[in-house]
Amino acid sequence: MNLISPEIPGLVWAYRFLPGESRCQRIANDASIDGLIKGDGWVWLHLALSDARTPALIERIGNLPPAAVTTLTSHDTQAAITVSDDIVHGTLVDFERTFDAVTKTIGWLHFAVSDRVIITTRLHPLRSIDRVKAAVEKSTKCARPIDLFEMLVVEFQRTLISLVLELTEELNVIEDHVYGEAGHRQQPGLAPLRRTVVRLHRHLRTILALLRRAGASDEDEVPPGFIDVTERLYDRLEAVDRDVFALQERARLLHEEIDSKISSETNRHLYILSLMTAFLLPPTLVTGFFGMNTGALPFADGSGTLYAALFIALSMGLAWWILRRIGIL
Repeated sequence: MNLISPEIPGLVWAYRFLPGESRCQRIANDASIDGLIKGDGWVWLHLALSDARTPALIERIGNLPPAAVTTLTSHDTQAAITVSDDIVHGTLVDFERTFDAVTKTIGWLHFAVSDRVIITTRLHPLRSIDRVKAAVEKSTKCARPIDLFEMLVVEFQRTLISLVLELTEELNVIEDHVYGEAGHRQQPGLAPLRRTVVRLHRHLRTILALLRRAGASDEDEVPPGFIDVTERLYDRLEAVDRDVFALQERARLLHEEIDSKISSETNRHLYILSLMTAFLLPPTLVTGFFGMNTGALPFADGSGTLYAALFIALSMGLAWWILRRIGIL
């Protein structure tokens, strides 16, 4: 990332795509803004919002409308796709990554696509967009900026598929644990998995609704090829959303099974406690009677202890007989 360049602050990378070329050209970090915008073909700029100078830079390039500039410089955590003035802009969900590992933390990619430039911004490094960068460096099949936008969403879909497979394996382990001998006595880690799946499903449904609405725009209001791109992306993401929803249902049913086991065990404990109370209540009455500090108590001057023990045993036997008669035991 170029954090010291006075011309392009916050630049992570920039590529120029020329018509008829099989490979894109990497734009140097010390290039001027005029060198970015002017020239043949179209440009992909990827900027970091962690640099405080990035918003001022975005306002100077691309001839973007104010709404697109606001989208690129915001820190919104809600998916959005908006079409205005032949420009598509919005926010897409992705997954953050660290320098040495990938994570399941949801991140956000802001974008603006016109017929001459595609600008993407992010606050933290993202998993899918780095894979798109590696793909275009090898060989590019992007004739238009909207094609690169499609690559970004397709790569996100592939990331989702791999994540669904990982979550499925985790859920299989949890199911084996819950239905095994250990039962639910140990925490199986279902809550974090359910939280991740629910968030994914919510964001996917939002993106699908936005794509459906954006795809209903008139062709003269959107960049060329955008309608066809939205139709293909909708079909891809809808298939993944069905897998995520199925995973969500499995996690919900497993959570209900755990609750059922906990409820059953709680009821069993309460049952045992109720039986103990029923058996000990009559002896408590006997001992309370003989423990009263009053005069003329029976057996007060004789072998009262033996008789009291007999009364206690008889009262417990009577309690057992009554519980058997009414069907509790």
